[in-house]
Amino acid sequence: MIDEIDLQILNIMQYNARVSNAEIARQVGMAPSAILERIRKLETRGIIQGYETRLNPKALGLGLLAYVFVRSEEPLGSGETGKKLTEIPEVQEVHHIAGEDCYLVKVRAENTEALGHLLRQRFGAIGSIRSTRTTIVLLALKETTHLQINIPTPEDDDAQRE
Repeated sequence: MIDEIDLQILNIMQYNARVSNAEIARQVGMAPSAILERIRKLETRGIIQGYETRLNPKALGLGLLAYVFVRSEEPLGSGETGKKLTEIPEVQEVHHIAGEDCYLVKVRAENTEALGHLLRQRFGAIGSIRSTRTTIVLLALKETTHLQINIPTPEDDDAQRE
């Protein structure tokens, strides 16, 4: 069970993973040692899965963002195509989806030429892929890994009692 304090800690940390335990403790009104223990428990339970640094893709020459719909000819539930897609370095996300396509893949590339090469050489080398359909992003209006965390308020408790 995740309590209100854990939710507050998670909300603080997802916006700044480098925030100190002392600062979290100050914000939630607890001792830093208690915060450290709670964070360790959240990590052990797999609620906190890791810590990453968010990089600017354009600054690194990877300004092209595209989504690729992939159809595969693999036995139902096999997942082999998806596994092979996850091994391609330019691939950032692979989602097994419902519908005519089997996978939705997020990729980053330098430019359209590099994207074409990626699709022909890397995706094309996966024998079970029957077809791909690519959408190039013109402008990303929002990209985030942050989750909406609903932290109960005293007003919520009052409303439940009524």
